[in-house]
Amino acid sequence: MRGPAFGDSPLAPGGVPARRTPAAQFDHVALRIMRAVVAPWTDRLGDVELAVEEVPVLPPDWSSATVPLSSYVEATAAGRPRLVLFRRPIEHRTENLVDLETLLLTVIVEQLSEVLGLPVEDVLPGYEEEED
Repeated sequence: MRGPAFGDSPLAPGGVPARRTPAAQFDHVALRIMRAVVAPWTDRLGDVELAVEEVPVLPPDWSSATVPLSSYVEATAAGRPRLVLFRRPIEHRTENLVDLETLLLTVIVEQLSEVLGLPVEDVLPGYEEEED
């Protein structure tokens, strides 16, 4: 929310929006979860960078019925390893903030589990993978 109703108030000092945009909310939640999950694994993963892209760029011959929710890019000489989250496909599968937090936790834990070659329960103790 912006505008004269909020003016220069404690809710919106200097005209700063009184609430986060959906993209800013996504980034905030993703970063909070990423920090919590990656912290114990920095010795094995290095300084993993979190990136958010709107949608994945799929090759013309993509044949899967599903769209990826994330991707992991290994470290190169030019940059750190990177976990890329695809915001729109993730948001499309959620209805509220709790759903978003749950799905982001699932995506991050499962992606790092694959990268580390460990069961999800080892990546995040107490985490239980949902049965399909």
